Amino acid sequence: MLEIIDLHVEAGGREILKGVNLKVEEGETCVLFGPNGSGKSTLLAAIMGYGHCTVTKGKIIFKGIDITHMGVDERARLGIGMMMQRPPNVVGVKLGDLVVAAAKYDKTALDHAEEFRMESFLNRDINVGFSGGEIKRSELLQLTAQKPEFILLDEPESGVDLESIDLIGNKVHDLLYQPRPGCKGSQCSRHTSALVITNTGQILDYIGADKGYILKEGLIRCSGRPMDLLKDIRERGYKECISCRMVEIKE
Repeated sequence: MLEIIDLHVEAGGREILKGVNLKVEEGETCVLFGPNGSGKSTLLAAIMGYGHCTVTKGKIIFKGIDITHMGVDERARLGIGMMMQRPPNVVGVKLGDLVVAAAKYDKTALDHAEEFRMESFLNRDINVGFSGGEIKRSELLQLTAQKPEFILLDEPESGVDLESIDLIGNKVHDLLYQPRPGCKGSQCSRHTSALVITNTGQILDYIGADKGYILKEGLIRCSGRPMDLLKDIRERGYKECISCRMVEIKE
């Protein structure tokens, strides 16, 4: 569903990504680990097409289409959605209006607000005065309305209290395990794909990721089973991570 080929990206006047190669298959959830400042959020922002990122080399291929230089709105229409780690406040735009717009003006999307405990937020300006957990629930409500085929999640568990993490984790699971549109019955295969950034690994208790990548210094250093990589990082840290060191020695 997604293929990143030799991607180089600049942000803030310096090169952040230095030749990233990565694939996510249809119906697959991939997890991205890496130390702070390694370029994880920049990679997701580049896939979504945010303006502060400039692709200087390489390609982003989505469902066989080169989207490298497409706008954010074009990528969203193709089926890409994103939960940002720190989304901006949007003064003058009500959350309910954005949810309806994300659902292609289907007002029944507002019915999901109760599931996310966001009914009282629909007439409030987006993210203004929201807590960390409220922002996450708001972002997930918007994604639920959009129904993207490919979901980018930037640290979905960060800034969330223990009471909210269960709700957020289960709602992320529901988003990822939607069957193919129009398909019914037990034979339906999973259709939605995702690339998820996590620093704690807490979200893995809910989403059952298929593959993990470690991004260091703007490059994918290794890939493997997510829980194996997480265990290695927890025990040795990124500097001494055996999985990463094996790749670096090979290079």
